[in-house]
This record gives sequence, C-alpha cells and structure tokens, in this order.
Amino acid sequence: MRFTLLLSLLPTFATSFTAPAGFGISQNSKVDLSAPYRFQSNTILHAEPNGAEPNGATNKKVIVLGGDGFCGWPTSLYLSEQGHDVVIVDNMSRRNIDTELGCDSLTPIKSPEVRCKAWKEVSGKDIKFVNLDVAKDYDLLVQLIKDEQPDSIVHFAEQRAAPYSQKNSKTKRYTVDNNVSGANNLCCAVIDSDLDVHIVHLGTMGVYGYGTSGGEIPEGYIDVTLPGGREANILHPAYPGSVYHATKCLDAILWQFYQKNDQLRITDLHQGIVWGTNTPQTAKDERLVNRFDYDGDYGTVLNRFLMQATMGVPLTVYGTGGQTRGFIHISDTARCIEIAINNPPAVGDRVEIFNQIAETRRVRDVAKLVADMTGVEVDFIPNPRQEAAENELDVSNRKFCNLGLDPITLDTGLFDEVTKIVKKYKERCDPEKILPASFWNKKRAEECASLDSSSIKFKTEETVEKKETA
Repeated sequence: MRFTLLLSLLPTFATSFTAPAGFGISQNSKVDLSAPYRFQSNTILHAEPNGAEPNGATNKKVIVLGGDGFCGWPTSLYLSEQGHDVVIVDNMSRRNIDTELGCDSLTPIKSPEVRCKAWKEVSGKDIKFVNLDVAKDYDLLVQLIKDEQPDSIVHFAEQRAAPYSQKNSKTKRYTVDNNVSGANNLCCAVIDSDLDVHIVHLGTMGVYGYGTSGGEIPEGYIDVTLPGGREANILHPAYPGSVYHATKCLDAILWQFYQKNDQLRITDLHQGIVWGTNTPQTAKDERLVNRFDYDGDYGTVLNRFLMQATMGVPLTVYGTGGQTRGFIHISDTARCIEIAINNPPAVGDRVEIFNQIAETRRVRDVAKLVADMTGVEVDFIPNPRQEAAENELDVSNRKFCNLGLDPITLDTGLFDEVTKIVKKYKERCDPEKILPASFWNKKRAEECASLDSSSIKFKTEETVEKKETA
C-alpha cells in the first residue's frame, strides 16, 4: 500500500490486527515487502537466547524511570530476575494522584522501600530506589546517570492516563509539563553525562490515531509518494486523541531530533492497552503486588470490565463499543522491554520503533467475552471521549514476534487471576469511582450529565457465578 503526500500533513492512517508473519528484520535499504509494509534503516536486530547480548554480555545496568508504577514495577522485577542490575527512579506522583482523586489502588501497594526489601528477601537480588522528579530535578538526574553509568534507561515516568489528561486545565497543563519536560530532560541528561546510554521509551498506539483508512499501521515509519513522484519513508503522521496522546507525539518528535542531532540511541515502543495485574514476579510475595486501577480515569478497559463483573456491576461500555484497540498483557510489557534493551539500535541509526501489542479487539466484543464468562449485563453509556464511534485497527507487530515474543492473547483462564485479586480486595473498591469523571469537551460533558455515580451498587450478598457451558 502506498500513500501520496499532497499536503504538509498526511491524513490519519488507522487500522486491524496483522497476525505475526516471518520476515527478515535486517534493513539496509528500501525494500518492498509486498506493499503493506516497508521501512528503511541501518539497524539489524538479533534475537539472542536467555538475554544474551551480541557482544556476549548476559546482563546490563538499567535505570527504570517511573519504576513504582503499573508498568514500571513489574518490569523492574522481571529485568532483575533476568539478571539485569536495576535502579528504580520515581517521584511518587501516581500515588499523589490517588490522593487527589480520592481513589486508591484496589490492591494495597507497599512503599518502594518495602517493595525493594521484599524483593531482596524472595529473590536475593538488590533493586535500588531513588526518589527523583525527572521533569524537575535535572541536575540530580544528570548526576544519577554519571554515578550509575547505565547501559539502558527505560522511561515510564509520564502521566499515563488519557482521561486524567482531559479532566481540566490543571491536569492538561500538568500532563504536558511533566511528560514533555521529562522526555527533553532525559535526552539532555544523557548528552551531559557523556555516556553512550540506550533510551527505551514506553509510548502508545494512540500516536497513530484511530481512524478508518483501511490500511495497516506499520511500525513507526511509512512509505509515501511526495509531489513530483518522489518516494520517501517518513515518521508516521501523528493524530492524537487526547492531551496525553499529544505528549507522546511530542516525545516522538524529540526522539527524532536528538537522534539526528546528538546521535542518541533511542527505541520508542508504541504500546496497546495493558490488562492483567500480577506477573510471576509480583506474585511471589503480597508485598510485591502490582497496583490495580479500576476508576474511570486510570482503570484500563479490560481491567475495569473484570472488576465490574466480579462485583456484579453491569459493564460500562462507552458509546457503541465499536472502538477497536490493541491489547497487551502486563507480563508481555516486561518481556518486550527486555527485548528492546537487548536489541538497541547502533549509534547513528534512526529511532527504532516497535508496535507493542498482542492483538486487537473491538471494545463491545471484549465486553461480551467478559459478560458471557460471568453472566453480568452490558450497559452502553454515553461516551465521555471525543472519538469515532466505530473504527478498524490493523497493526503490524512483526518486529517483536520475529525477536521471539509469543504474545499472550485474551484468554478467560487468565481472567481468573484478575477476578481473584478483585474478590480478595473488594472491600477497598469504591463504586462511585467506576463511572467516567473526565470529559473531552463541554459537549461530551453535557451528553454524560445523566450519569449518576451514586447509582452504582455492588452485589454483596450473592456471588456472580460463571455461566455453565452448554
């Protein structure tokens, strides 16, 4: 598929899951891989067994920015268990937002110090914790990089919720200030450290937008025909759907600049919606449990559905439920991060981009899957988001699959882990936090005005039983 660039911006391309297909990842020239996909790079990626590196090393020093968060914590434990030397950096901002919203994690998460101590007890491995604000404490960040001399820095330290970023002008400004300043500070700090550090950034599939162009979304770069018939391979056009997604688009531009200008080695991971809670590492001790967000601002859609079903609450599907999104299990997030760490671009190579998803599903289909399993009803409510009611999504994820990832797909057996967590900590759940509390604009707020958070009631006297299979 080739697109013609007629204006300074391309139309948005969005699109459906492409099953993993084997093809070579060496990219030394423009090669037509029979038209849905083409890219140009000097990067050669290698799948190495058991975390081994092409140079023979078996582990790396890794700083994980945002290592106390939903994705950062289980990733840190996974990297540590694989033999990497891990340093966690976090400023506790997500925990502060819990206080701001009056809604704690469903799971009772311990302090970073207690978590790291517990990990030492169960694994024998040390994880260092540093309380530092990447967006504000620049000098401390530079000194930390000089002191630790990491091989890689994994960047999770961004405000990660689209609804929260749309809540009001304060949260919009905070999201931009925190996310964009943090990304810029990280690049500057690596340059000022005079070290060759590989940056691995957790981005989002939302940078591409969710339209219905009918084509496959490639991994970061797309072939175009410019005026005059000139062919080019460019960064895929950005089409953000929230302030949060806009910051990820701005990040992507910063990565491109600093790679070109300062030869930084950068990998950007465009991740889908994460589901699941615990991983084999966080399940080793209750003090290691991962956070579980179920509220309308931070709860991811599948986790919200599973929580609602377990508590006997009708599943809240926004609009028609025709939104198609990419999904990935939390365990695969950690695996993908290590694959990226173990396959850095060479100095001088353009920013490496992976689409970090396992599969795509339509939201109403996900709701039906959960409803069929639990017997709860599905409630279609007004959509608080400014987005297309229906969209297709065709996404290439070949790079990770060719590097050995066997992705976890939505499976009712894996749902049991989440429902057990909900049942265990159900007394910590506030039903008034389930409905959306952030709206993309005034029109959306007006359309959702009939929603009454106090109307949500949990079934406390009866257990929601699974339907018997025929």
